Amino acid sequence: MERSVIIVILSVIFSTSQINCQEAILHISDGVTDQEYCIVHNHSWTPLSQTLDTALQYSLVNMTSTLLCDDSGVTPEVVMGKALVVMRGECDFSQKALVAQSLGATTLLIASNKTLITPSANNSEYAKVHIPLALMRYRDFLEAQQVFGENMQVKLYAPLHSRIDPSIAVMLLISIVTVALGGFWSGACERDRLSTSVGGGGSGENKADSGELSLYSPLKVVIFVALMCGMLVLMYYFYNILVYIIIAIFCLASATALFSCLDAVMEKMHCPTGSFTIRNSNFSVRSLILAAVCITIAVIWGVYRNEERWIWILQDLLGIAFCLNFMKTISLSNFKICVILLSLLLVYDVFFVFITPFFTKNGVSIMVQVALGPDASGEKLPVVMRVPRFSAWAQNLCGMQFSILGYGDIIVPGLLVAYCSRFDVWIHSSKKIYFLSCCIAYLLGMITTFAVMLLSGMGQPALLYLVPFTLITSAVVAGCRGEMKQFWAGTTYEVLDSSREPLLPEGRTDCPIERETC
Repeated sequence: MERSVIIVILSVIFSTSQINCQEAILHISDGVTDQEYCIVHNHSWTPLSQTLDTALQYSLVNMTSTLLCDDSGVTPEVVMGKALVVMRGECDFSQKALVAQSLGATTLLIASNKTLITPSANNSEYAKVHIPLALMRYRDFLEAQQVFGENMQVKLYAPLHSRIDPSIAVMLLISIVTVALGGFWSGACERDRLSTSVGGGGSGENKADSGELSLYSPLKVVIFVALMCGMLVLMYYFYNILVYIIIAIFCLASATALFSCLDAVMEKMHCPTGSFTIRNSNFSVRSLILAAVCITIAVIWGVYRNEERWIWILQDLLGIAFCLNFMKTISLSNFKICVILLSLLLVYDVFFVFITPFFTKNGVSIMVQVALGPDASGEKLPVVMRVPRFSAWAQNLCGMQFSILGYGDIIVPGLLVAYCSRFDVWIHSSKKIYFLSCCIAYLLGMITTFAVMLLSGMGQPALLYLVPFTLITSAVVAGCRGEMKQFWAGTTYEVLDSSREPLLPEGRTDCPIERETC
């Protein structure tokens, strides 16, 4: 059951490739009054002018009584040389645009009662559309009707926004701190486990007893990734049902993770537990209070998850706790497993983002479709860190804008960082050379990702940079220290008993953990 939940969560995490809405402005005027509204367009498909002065002005024809999936009932003379506004639904954006274009319209606005998304189409359709196309909120159009009546002159323009925003630095800080803390926590747990095993005089605590799961078989890793592929395909076809199951799982998993993190902090601070007994059952006051706080936070997020102004704070808090607990709970037993898992997940990411568009009818990748939801329903998968863009902190026509980073870009390299941290414990590395070098490699990989994103103006699959940076750096460190054999083999918990000594590199002498440093 626990492994099934992990497969579901990881599948969702890797579906967070985002298409950022390309926001623009609809300027409406009647010669006396001017007003502006938010619209969303696709600048690579139908580019708009960058300033209001250079934008062309057209009369707007209200055709919200039709979906414009065909030209039946529409007189070309009425729409010739004008902008149209029609309702969203039933057919693709490109089909509506081609019909409007054939009627002689110069611009197409699509009024939507749903969440605005970047309009897209099959690649073969892009070249056929030559008129600007954008989505607007239907409620905005109704408001404009009350202000201007039917005498509306419109201009569409997309002002340039600064690509560099301080929120990127905040996102970078969140990611590197989370990865470093998760790796450190995993190493600390391994140190405590080995100390208990060697110095406790008993059988010690094994992975199963500590509630941790270890991936140690290449075949199991392959099956694990294959099940993730199947889960992603299921979400593609049954999104409207599974999204609520995912939200429920996230609430439960994040509340549990937050409890685990806070309990570990309080344990480190030696906070009293204040236990009491009821009917021969012991209860901890500290645990009960922590559980109530964590459940409350998760429930508040679940209830207000679609509130933009402040709910991102709770989502990031729960997300950080979730990532930390995941890196501490799931352990990769050796570097061979790390290479297999990270490489397969990189291929998985690239395939479902760049290859699947050739097989879907609308030309949109399965991963993007799952991330956005079918027809952009209001419910989104809750597996991203979100930080408001400071440059757009003030009131914006299209609402708050966010910099986004998927949990997978933290967890996947974080599993390798956690393995490096545990390996430092096994070889008694006082300088934590593997852990620190992998953290630095992760930081450089994230900086590279953001740099390429800013230079290209497009969102980047971070794993494309993070996986090579972290894997190559870890391998180089092991090779330079002459410890590749041990680093590659790691440890295999399923064939070793609990009294196992820490793994030592060749050429070193064994020594007790508590009396001498190797």
